[in-house]
Amino acid sequence: MTDLHPFIAGLPKAELHVHHVGSASPRIVSELAARHPDSKVPTDPEALVDYFTFTDFAHFVEVYLSVVDLVRTPEDVRLLTFEIARDMARQNIRYAELTITPYSSTRRGIDERAFMEAIEDARKAAEAELGVVLRWCFDIPGEAGLVAAEETARLAVDLRPEGLVSFGLGGPEIGVPRPQFKPYFDRAVAAGLHSVPHAGETTGPQTIWDALNDLRAERIGHGTSAVRDPALLAHLAEHRIALEVCPTSNIATRAVARLDEHPIKEMVAAGVLVTINSDDPPMFGTDLNNEYAVAARLLELDEHGLASLAKNAVEASFLDPAGKARIAAEIDTYTDAWLAR
Repeated sequence: MTDLHPFIAGLPKAELHVHHVGSASPRIVSELAARHPDSKVPTDPEALVDYFTFTDFAHFVEVYLSVVDLVRTPEDVRLLTFEIARDMARQNIRYAELTITPYSSTRRGIDERAFMEAIEDARKAAEAELGVVLRWCFDIPGEAGLVAAEETARLAVDLRPEGLVSFGLGGPEIGVPRPQFKPYFDRAVAAGLHSVPHAGETTGPQTIWDALNDLRAERIGHGTSAVRDPALLAHLAEHRIALEVCPTSNIATRAVARLDEHPIKEMVAAGVLVTINSDDPPMFGTDLNNEYAVAARLLELDEHGLASLAKNAVEASFLDPAGKARIAAEIDTYTDAWLAR
């Protein structure tokens, strides 16, 4: 099979499911850990490799929150956000919807307006200096309950930063039923935000139905268990409700046992709009380019197939029509030029 890595590296891409703190590179994590020596997070980038080896999803959440605790000042927020964009630019990511959990920062004492100013300053600088267009998804950390939901909805609706386009729900799914968050999603949707909750990653198809019916989901984060319900797959396909698929993440958190068992093949075969994403890339030892290579192997794709996959993310994004057309045209131009060589 042709080595597709060089093609993937230059392919213009969009990413729809990638977490803010979870995208901190080992260099940035070690720098933040050195700033805050009371943390148990290693300051040695090599030691972070072992630190980011997870036994299960609960252990992943525990480690993730320890890194969240390193982001304590607006300067930390701005540094982290801009450096994420720099890593994206290296992968030819043109557009990304970055999932941010503001509650995790404001409850640690970062002034809410200073937080908004920090991410917006980084967003504008990333577009001007790196050519990366960033938009935000503010998500509820499900493990923190309805207090966090109320605060996240308030920050999203009342202090809505210019780059905010969607409202989400992350964290563990087991013991955190989706329907309880309905009032907060209703408020966000009424304010013009899109609904993009995680669902069906470590729980069954009913969690996805709950996200659709109670949270008015327009895309589903992960949706791994959707393949266990043919009616659900048909519904997703008919209504073009995209799944934000993160293959390496699903293995790292033990949501799926082995890559060869990943349900992405069944999703695509059912006609579901599948997008490829990296979730928390440095923590899982991956990036978006690698996830495209994984998808190419699992789905037996060539360059045209990869280009179509990249255009799925553009279609499912909340970018404006002109922006979507621009990136889709870039993908086509790049692919045609590559194959003409």
